[in-house]
Amino acid sequence: QVQLVESGGGLVQPGGSLRLSCAASGFPFSSYAMSWYQQAPGKNRELVAIILSSGITNYADSVKGRFTISRDNAKNTVYLQMNSLKPEDTAVYYCNAGLLSDNYWGQGTQVTVSS
Repeated sequence: QVQLVESGGGLVQPGGSLRLSCAASGFPFSSYAMSWYQQAPGKNRELVAIILSSGITNYADSVKGRFTISRDNAKNTVYLQMNSLKPEDTAVYYCNAGLLSDNYWGQGTQVTVSS
Protein backbone atom coordinates (compact mmCIF):
# COMPACT_ATOMS: atom_id res chain seq x y z
CA GLN A 1 0.00 0.00 0.00
CA VAL A 2 1.01 3.62 -0.39
CA GLN A 3 3.02 5.07 2.48
CA LEU A 4 4.56 8.48 3.02
CA VAL A 5 6.52 8.72 6.25
CA GLU A 6 7.85 12.11 7.32
CA SER A 7 10.68 12.61 9.79
CA GLY A 8 13.08 15.29 10.94
CA GLY A 9 10.76 17.69 12.71
CA GLY A 10 11.43 19.10 16.13
CA LEU A 11 12.09 22.20 18.20
CA VAL A 12 14.62 24.69 16.88
CA GLN A 13 15.61 28.23 17.80
CA PRO A 14 14.95 31.14 15.43
CA GLY A 15 17.67 31.27 12.81
CA GLY A 16 18.28 27.54 13.04
CA SER A 17 17.94 24.79 10.48
CA LEU A 18 16.11 21.51 10.08
CA ARG A 19 15.94 18.93 7.31
CA LEU A 20 12.70 17.07 6.82
CA SER A 21 12.58 13.74 5.02
CA CYS A 22 9.67 11.88 3.47
CA ALA A 23 10.19 8.22 2.63
CA ALA A 24 7.74 6.93 0.04
CA SER A 25 6.64 3.44 -0.94
CA GLY A 26 3.87 1.70 -2.82
CA PHE A 27 3.82 3.83 -5.97
CA PRO A 28 6.24 4.81 -8.79
CA PHE A 29 7.92 7.62 -6.90
CA SER A 30 9.99 9.06 -9.74
CA SER A 31 6.85 9.76 -11.80
CA TYR A 32 5.11 11.78 -9.12
CA ALA A 33 5.29 15.43 -8.21
CA MET A 34 6.33 15.67 -4.57
CA SER A 35 5.54 18.57 -2.33
CA TRP A 36 5.60 19.84 1.23
CA TYR A 37 2.71 21.64 2.88
CA GLN A 38 2.49 23.39 6.22
CA GLN A 39 -0.50 23.76 8.50
CA ALA A 40 -0.30 26.14 11.42
CA PRO A 41 -2.85 26.00 14.23
CA GLY A 42 -6.18 27.43 13.11
CA LYS A 43 -5.01 27.87 9.52
CA ASN A 44 -5.50 26.06 6.24
CA ARG A 45 -2.90 23.71 4.88
CA GLU A 46 -0.67 25.66 2.49
CA LEU A 47 1.84 24.64 -0.17
CA VAL A 48 5.44 25.34 0.83
CA ALA A 49 7.44 23.76 -1.99
CA ILE A 50 6.99 21.38 -4.90
CA ILE A 51 9.39 19.38 -7.04
CA LEU A 52 8.15 17.86 -10.27
CA SER A 53 9.30 14.56 -11.73
CA SER A 54 11.49 16.66 -14.06
CA GLY A 55 13.23 18.24 -11.09
CA ILE A 56 11.67 21.66 -11.58
CA THR A 57 10.94 23.31 -8.24
CA ASN A 58 8.71 26.08 -6.99
CA TYR A 59 8.32 27.73 -3.60
CA ALA A 60 5.91 29.83 -1.62
CA ASP A 61 7.07 33.43 -1.43
CA SER A 62 7.37 33.16 2.34
CA VAL A 63 10.14 30.54 2.12
CA LYS A 64 12.02 31.49 -1.05
CA GLY A 65 15.73 31.72 -0.40
CA ARG A 66 15.42 29.87 2.92
CA PHE A 67 13.96 26.45 2.06
CA THR A 68 15.15 23.96 -0.54
CA ILE A 69 13.22 20.94 -1.76
CA SER A 70 15.05 18.02 -3.32
CA ARG A 71 14.40 14.41 -4.20
CA ASP A 72 16.41 11.21 -4.42
CA ASN A 73 14.60 8.86 -6.76
CA ALA A 74 16.98 6.02 -5.92
CA LYS A 75 15.89 6.23 -2.28
CA ASN A 76 12.24 7.16 -2.95
CA THR A 77 12.72 10.12 -0.64
CA VAL A 78 11.97 13.82 -0.81
CA TYR A 79 13.65 16.36 1.45
CA LEU A 80 12.98 19.85 2.69
CA GLN A 81 16.03 21.74 3.90
CA MET A 82 14.84 24.62 6.06
CA ASN A 83 17.31 27.36 6.97
CA SER A 84 16.96 30.69 8.76
CA LEU A 85 13.84 29.43 10.46
CA LYS A 86 11.37 31.94 11.88
CA PRO A 87 8.69 31.54 14.55
CA GLU A 88 6.07 31.89 11.83
CA ASP A 89 7.39 28.68 10.22
CA THR A 90 5.96 26.77 13.19
CA ALA A 91 3.49 24.25 11.80
CA VAL A 92 2.85 20.63 11.05
CA TYR A 93 4.59 19.81 7.77
CA TYR A 94 3.00 17.27 5.45
CA CYS A 95 4.49 15.41 2.52
CA ASN A 96 2.31 15.00 -0.58
CA ALA A 97 2.62 12.89 -3.72
CA GLY A 98 0.53 13.78 -6.74
CA LEU A 99 -0.03 12.54 -10.27
CA LEU A 100 -3.24 13.15 -12.21
CA SER A 101 -6.04 11.95 -9.91
CA ASP A 102 -3.68 10.27 -7.43
CA ASN A 103 -3.03 12.30 -4.30
CA TYR A 104 -1.34 10.86 -1.22
CA TRP A 105 -0.50 12.41 2.15
CA GLY A 106 1.83 11.59 4.98
CA GLN A 107 0.91 11.83 8.63
CA GLY A 108 2.83 15.06 9.22
CA THR A 109 5.76 16.12 11.36
CA GLN A 110 5.73 19.00 13.84
CA VAL A 111 8.19 21.87 13.43
CA THR A 112 8.36 24.38 16.26
CA VAL A 113 10.55 27.47 16.02
CA SER A 114 10.93 29.11 19.40
CA SER A 115 13.54 30.48 21.74
